[in-house]
Amino acid sequence: MALPPDTNSAAAARNAAQQDVFLREVDDAVRQDQLEGFMSRYGKPLLAAIVIALIAFAGWIYWQHRQTQEREARSEAYVQALDALQSENLDGAKAKLAPLAATDSSDATVVSARLMLAGIALRQEKKADALKIYREISADGKAPQALRDLASVREIGADFDAMKPEDVISRLKPMAAPGNPWFGPAGELVGMAYLKQNKQDQAGPLFAAIAKDEGVEDGLRSRARQLAAVLGVDAVDDVVDEKGEPLNQPTAKIVKPAEVAN
Repeated sequence: MALPPDTNSAAAARNAAQQDVFLREVDDAVRQDQLEGFMSRYGKPLLAAIVIALIAFAGWIYWQHRQTQEREARSEAYVQALDALQSENLDGAKAKLAPLAATDSSDATVVSARLMLAGIALRQEKKADALKIYREISADGKAPQALRDLASVREIGADFDAMKPEDVISRLKPMAAPGNPWFGPAGELVGMAYLKQNKQDQAGPLFAAIAKDEGVEDGLRSRARQLAAVLGVDAVDDVVDEKGEPLNQPTAKIVKPAEVAN
């Protein structure tokens, strides 16, 4: 025999369901009211912040684009200036380099353009102009260090005769060491300054070291080898056998007068 339905349980279930629906509606209403309150209080500042952020991002993208365009334009002008120099068109090269060198920047392309202008000034016998540019580059703390050092080497090379040998040595000795990118030209100038001080015993080994450094330009190595020989220093590389063992005495030694006589 089937039991009659429990009307109390069914009613309780309906009430529970209705209560749940009511609570959800109240909760949604509360959330909606909180959102409206938040937006009424913070909506405008938040919207303004979002707009400002979007404008800043767009500005950053535009700035990056302009920077890329400027770098490309500088590189193109630099290449055109090189072409003009190769054609011995010094005035044409200057016309391309002048706007580039005047740029308020210390990146490698701009500094290289200034170095080229200084070189052109020397070729046009405008030594004072060249020295001014070299000194400005040497003092530019934002410029690449290698280019600052090169400017120092070229400045001293251009003004060597007017400088005291001790000043030349003081400024270039840190660069006149094997492994430095400017060891060759800096070492040659330091060696010549030693000669002006009658310090042949220091100049000779330095010239020999330059002559034996394969990283130095061939013409400079040849000059250094000749100077070392004149100063009685052997700058010829050791001859080795098939195993790499030396067949003679170590090089770059001072040759004594008695040995030369024999």
